[in-house]
Amino acid sequence: MATHETVLEHEVNDQQESWEGGTPPFKASYGKLMMWYFLLSDAFTFAGFLIAYGSLRFSSPTWPVPDFVFKTFPFMGTKELPLIFVTVMSFLLIISSVTMVRAVQEGHRENRKGVVFWMLLTIVGGLGFLSCQAWEWTNLIGTEHMTVLTNPFGTHTEAGVYLNEDGTESSETFLPGKPYLLHKAGGGHGADAGHGEDAGHGEEAAHDNDGGHADEAHGTEPGDYKGYVVDEKGFILNKYKVTEGLDKGMIKTQEYGPKAFGALFFFITGFHGFHVFSGVIFLLIIMLNAASGVYTKRKNGYEMVEKIGLYWHFVDLVWVFVFLVFYLL
Repeated sequence: MATHETVLEHEVNDQQESWEGGTPPFKASYGKLMMWYFLLSDAFTFAGFLIAYGSLRFSSPTWPVPDFVFKTFPFMGTKELPLIFVTVMSFLLIISSVTMVRAVQEGHRENRKGVVFWMLLTIVGGLGFLSCQAWEWTNLIGTEHMTVLTNPFGTHTEAGVYLNEDGTESSETFLPGKPYLLHKAGGGHGADAGHGEDAGHGEEAAHDNDGGHADEAHGTEPGDYKGYVVDEKGFILNKYKVTEGLDKGMIKTQEYGPKAFGALFFFITGFHGFHVFSGVIFLLIIMLNAASGVYTKRKNGYEMVEKIGLYWHFVDLVWVFVFLVFYLL
């Protein structure tokens, strides 16, 4: 009888233990598992955006050249440094990922001071990236006049020669694929508004060293002039003669670049920037908690630091794909 009761008691205990849920699935805590679920869903979101970008880009007959669009650098004036600035941005984010790894390592060692120090460096790297992105947006919007609906960066689809102000052919020719940038009449480029490959002959004809012939003669009023057109938005559209192909001999006017470029650039980089900004806020909160000793009492290897580390590494990884799609391809 006693033996039978012992067997029943053992079976009941086994049944109770099987429902306790004490073994974490995949050897990960509930918090880390939920973070992985979130990151997976966020990865699908970014993938959808980048696939949409690729579809629109390769379905368009022309697309801005990254080396030409992203060639400016702070305090360097008109000197061209293609992709150098965005390389600095990427370097800051990658270094911040390294410091985040060190913060997690110090957390596993239960080293509070080490966690706080390396998390602080990670926050500095994130703020540096956001500052760089803010300057890049300011330059594109304020200096180059690119918006969600207007893309002044274009690429020629046919060979031609620019026309002078009097309507005669200039010495400056171009081939298909050559990039150009539309400037605004009186838009602030002044004497820098047009140097061969960068802006095209039309800006040279429309701007002089004192601020611009078009500005003095016509201001920003729309009009069709001999060597160029000022449209209703105030942009100078250069005239050119086609020199090859079926349209040889025809007089045409430069057009805006594909509108989708500006919209996609600001939306996708802005969405990623929002993730970086959110990450910096969470890093700051968790760093303050770590400094106060909240996580020391839990004795779980600073798991919260590890969870925010997963998020931060994901943000860095996404930037690699954004960098590849927008700046390299």
